[in-house]
Amino acid sequence: MSDANTDAPKKKGKILKIILMILGFLLFLGGGFAGGIYYAGMQMSPSEEVLRLVERTNGEGGGSGGEEGGEGEGEDGEGGPQRMVKDIPETPVFQTSYYEFPDTLTTNLKGSRRFLQVGIGMSTQYDASVITNVETHAMAIRSDFLAVISGFSEEDVAGMEGRDRLAAAMKKAVNNRLEQLEGFGGIENVFFPSFVLQ
Repeated sequence: MSDANTDAPKKKGKILKIILMILGFLLFLGGGFAGGIYYAGMQMSPSEEVLRLVERTNGEGGGSGGEEGGEGEGEDGEGGPQRMVKDIPETPVFQTSYYEFPDTLTTNLKGSRRFLQVGIGMSTQYDASVITNVETHAMAIRSDFLAVISGFSEEDVAGMEGRDRLAAAMKKAVNNRLEQLEGFGGIENVFFPSFVLQ
């Protein structure tokens, strides 16, 4: 009979220990959760922090002047900080549009048996109508480009300066053609995405 009585308290003690451990864990978890909510509630957004600092600064400066502190609230009667107007230079920002001819141009150079194969792209900061005009008159522009390229010799296109001169001549040709056909050029730069001398 005494053996039966000793087994029952051991089981109750084990269950009580498990229940207390679970309750302790839940209490610890709840405390962490409550602390997290409290900490998150205490955080201010950066704009609120700036406003609070400005209010403190205005409050400290206005208190030493006697009655002038009451007048420092602003002419419109609001007690908040006043906005300062900052002059921003108005420089117009233009979006650059690019167009690249889908195929490369291949032509012979003046006085040479070698060929030049170039991919041609161009840019404008005018509206999309310039690019539309280029697409519309692509065949005439490509013909003008071939005439310009074949007027350059191998020595003329050598180096960066030679390529820049070729690009300037092609820019002039495309703008002349667009002015002739549409009344307005608008191409500002000509680029060579590929440039192969064969």
